[in-house]
Amino acid sequence: MEKFTLHKGLVAPLDRDNVDTDAIIPKQFLKSIKRSGFGPNLFDEWRYLDHGEPGQDPATRRANPDFVLNQPRYKGASVLLTRANFGCGSSREHAPWALDQYGFRALIAPSFADIFFNNCFKNGLLPVVLPESAIAQLFDEVKAFPGYQLVIDLPRQVVIKPDGAEIPFEVQPFRKFCLTNGFDDIGLTLRHSDKIKAFETERLAQKPWLNNRLIG
Repeated sequence: MEKFTLHKGLVAPLDRDNVDTDAIIPKQFLKSIKRSGFGPNLFDEWRYLDHGEPGQDPATRRANPDFVLNQPRYKGASVLLTRANFGCGSSREHAPWALDQYGFRALIAPSFADIFFNNCFKNGLLPVVLPESAIAQLFDEVKAFPGYQLVIDLPRQVVIKPDGAEIPFEVQPFRKFCLTNGFDDIGLTLRHSDKIKAFETERLAQKPWLNNRLIG
């Protein structure tokens, strides 16, 4: 998992409340057993004017010119600014996969659905919760100033605006530790690989018949 420490990125405003995971990545794209290839279908039903299916070349699709991510001024955005209860609905982990594979590194909203919030941290995305008043002001500034960028400093837990003003945010210490070090659940386990190997070696020495079961 990619480490997250300091990130500066263009901000895209998705001015919608209660964006559910089926809107983030529609159900027909969940058939793949791979953890890759979801970026082109992020917000698929809003992003395109025609219905999409797995494996379809995005170049053959009709893009919706009114959707924010299709507007040239937001091309290459890596910070998504959105409204309350983002990521509600089903618990599909494909939603943060799609956001990450599109190119987003951080999400900023007044609130997130709990399971989605947890899944973001496990997949290298930083969901930042800010007060409604701060969110409203950011929406105004993003829309007023093309090329609007934010710096997100995770070690210091602040969002830094172009004028240098800082907005603090909270994050649980363990989640912060995992993100800043790039540890997903597997990475956390592998930190103890020497102890795991030592345990397995000792166990097989004490109970050698287990080796036959493992081989069989």
